[in-house]
Amino acid sequence: MSAACAGAPVRVLTGPTASGKTAAALRLARECDLEIISMDSALVYRGMDIGTAKPSAAERGGIPHHLIDILEPTQSFSAAQFAERATQLIDQIRARGREPLLVGGTLLYLRALQFGLDELPAADAALRARLAQRAERLGWPALHAELARVDPASAARIEPGDAQRIQRALEVWELSGRPLSRHFGASPPAPRLQLRVVSLEPSERAWLHARIAERMRAMLRAGLLDELRRLRARGDLHAQLPSMRCVGYRQAWEHLEGHCDAATFEARAIAATRQLAKRQLTWLRALPQRSRIDCCAADATEQALRALRAA
Repeated sequence: MSAACAGAPVRVLTGPTASGKTAAALRLARECDLEIISMDSALVYRGMDIGTAKPSAAERGGIPHHLIDILEPTQSFSAAQFAERATQLIDQIRARGREPLLVGGTLLYLRALQFGLDELPAADAALRARLAQRAERLGWPALHAELARVDPASAARIEPGDAQRIQRALEVWELSGRPLSRHFGASPPAPRLQLRVVSLEPSERAWLHARIAERMRAMLRAGLLDELRRLRARGDLHAQLPSMRCVGYRQAWEHLEGHCDAATFEARAIAATRQLAKRQLTWLRALPQRSRIDCCAADATEQALRALRAA
């Protein structure tokens, strides 16, 4: 048995995007001498710093960070890979006599780590091409309607314009004959390891929406478009890569391709980030035994630190 499975509960700090996770995690890690394991599907990519709100080297300030800047944007990283790497890291950190802190908002990663995932069929390039051709003729909302007929649970979690997730859910259905939602099971199995989950969640959705909008504008001022221009200049990236499908980058790519003006790009990026936050909150509501902290509260960071110290 892994030491991660046998040891004390592992601390986790999660919540929707822009809820204040990074600031709280950095402070706790400094005060308690913790090592941070990133639980964010975008922070794994090198060269994607501004649009992912990646903490800078100065902000990390000597705090050991793991699973950040480990891949090129041409590569992919699955939830199963995350669970394997994170479990290894938990064991290694504890073997050094220290404690880990998992931080991030990719909730599928959290589920994979705690409960594992059912085996999913591998990607089928030919089937994906056929689905993409149908989407060109009919539009992704039409394929979303098809998904709603065969897998209503997945369709309820996926936005009608989210091409990547619609495509994958239909692919799993056609390859396995089972809805994607069935692969995750009606209820989670026994946990593979114990987690102490603290979640920053808003009591007022408008507060979070305002934070999302301001952060996106700050990213634009910091040079998000120039960052994507540099990435595109590599010549080996395209719009369908998982890295370039990340919120913000996907809309920026469309803008640089001339499909929308700057104002439309900004509005779409903010709307997509709000949709991401909504999906994250849906995942969190299904997460058992989490400690909820109102991220709108003036002392939210202090509350989160107290809850995590108590773990």
